Amino acid sequence: MNFPHSRRMGGIALGALLALGQPALAEDKSHDHAHEHEHAHDADSKRIYDGYFEDHEIQTRSLEDWQGDWQSVYPLLTDGTLAPVMEHKAESGSKTAEEYAAYYEIGYKTDVDRIEISGDVFTFHSGDQAISGHYASDGYEVLTYAKGNRGVRYIFEKIEGDAEAPQFVQFSDHAVAPTDAGHFHLYWGDDRAALLEEVTNWPTYYPAELSGVEIVDEMISH
Repeated sequence: MNFPHSRRMGGIALGALLALGQPALAEDKSHDHAHEHEHAHDADSKRIYDGYFEDHEIQTRSLEDWQGDWQSVYPLLTDGTLAPVMEHKAESGSKTAEEYAAYYEIGYKTDVDRIEISGDVFTFHSGDQAISGHYASDGYEVLTYAKGNRGVRYIFEKIEGDAEAPQFVQFSDHAVAPTDAGHFHLYWGDDRAALLEEVTNWPTYYPAELSGVEIVDEMISH
């Protein structure tokens, strides 16, 4: 098996609103404040997702954030399912759809088509082969990229398991604090420092239960 380096308030009738008087107006202002807070939260989430965050916003994370059964998106790229995503990127990006597809061909490439994470156990599937290991947190590292944004790699080290299982796995999912991941990029191998240098190949995984069409929708929405 070859391992590369590598988720209301309803309207109130006008008469009812007038009948409620001042308390209703106070409640409405509270709703406006909540709405503004929600927009601020969305803006912060987008900023962090794009890699612009402060050191004080970074928190440690556990494997709870990545529990589940995950599928590689590489097969979806090679069979053309992700073509609408490449076309969408080309509409506002600096590359053609074909150039984006070539870029992601390098980024997504892997023969590990499925990963299960249950508790502290990773099971890597490649075709009909599977290897497993138990992993424990080894902290995180903050990386600064060429265009000035940053990312956090959450690192876990194998404490026991199959000899073929990688010694280290490193998650990157655009988050910097505990949250249930909707997808993730994963780097794995036996050299912790070398993995931190890998920025061109980032096998990417989405929940196994999602269809190709659903993954396309998720990608375009981000």
